[in-house]
Amino acid sequence: MIVAAKAASHSLSPIIILLYVVAIGAFYYFYLRPRNLKQKAARLESRKVEVGVRAQTIGGFVGTVVKSGDLVTLRTDAGVELDFVPSAIARRFDPVVPQSTDDDAGTQEGDK
Repeated sequence: MIVAAKAASHSLSPIIILLYVVAIGAFYYFYLRPRNLKQKAARLESRKVEVGVRAQTIGGFVGTVVKSGDLVTLRTDAGVELDFVPSAIARRFDPVVPQSTDDDAGTQEGDK
């Protein structure tokens, strides 16, 4: 009886391992892979810059794109031009301008 139980447990081991492999493969294919593709597409889209657009590098440098091609040339406000490889461009730089509400404007005028 004990020999039969051990033989049955050994025959199930490859099936269980196969089920784990299939489950991990399905998780990767249906969850991780699409998420990585979306992230990659978003990253590439944010790195596309045209001439005249302000861009930020991965090091934090912000400048206006002067030339784009094999190298991206950024010009600072002081007129200095620096060349960067396209993969060094982190994103377009669109600073958020704080918007004042009508309530803020009314209280400021009333305080004067």
